Amino acid sequence: MSKPALDIVLPCYNPQEGWTNSIVQSLGKIQGTLSDTSIRLIVVNDGSSKEIKADLDFLQRKIPALIIESYLDNKGKGFAVRTGVARAEADKVIYTDIDFPYEENGFLSIYDSLQKNQCDVALGIRDENYYENVPPARRFISKLLKSIIRLTLRTPTADTQAGLKGFNKKGREVFLKTTINRYLFDLEFIWLAAKQKDLRIACIPVKVKEGVLFRKMHFSILLTEAWNFLKIFLKP
Repeated sequence: MSKPALDIVLPCYNPQEGWTNSIVQSLGKIQGTLSDTSIRLIVVNDGSSKEIKADLDFLQRKIPALIIESYLDNKGKGFAVRTGVARAEADKVIYTDIDFPYEENGFLSIYDSLQKNQCDVALGIRDENYYENVPPARRFISKLLKSIIRLTLRTPTADTQAGLKGFNKKGREVFLKTTINRYLFDLEFIWLAAKQKDLRIACIPVKVKEGVLFRKMHFSILLTEAWNFLKIFLKP
């Protein structure tokens, strides 16, 4: 009987200092718990403008089961995650942010719900402590988006943007139908998944690790994402 298999997809764009150590440490904890699971890491370099070749070489030395996808132009987080998911072959796929910002317990809960066949799609849902770790502009944009989603869309949760989600092969098929290349690919995925009557969706509480710093998000992003939201809202 073959071992359970898990592919972890990490989109990477100009990562912060220490990101490779975060990956190695978190992956070690996850693999230590899932000792009977074959885990492969798929890192997608989304056209980083800073030099990260030495970091990628370090990861290749530390992690034997590693795939690295790279392209020159920055295309957006959604494009990067979709590229990684397209390379995935395991029965279960989980994607998260490059620095593994969420506690491993949340990651393991998502995997457990998929492995026990309790759902086809598992969504990480953040608690209110998340907002203590983000810059004011990002906090405003996040809360504004949640309010708009509650008023306009029928989704299992208004917290669609947590960077920790997983799915089985049925969920993977839906994810690969997403088209948005920037941040709202998460919302598009959940919106598409919610429309599939036979797709089971679970919301899993996750917590941000202490000391994690989230990047600033400029209000200019609102223009692009407002258009992406309209595309989702107007989809038949």
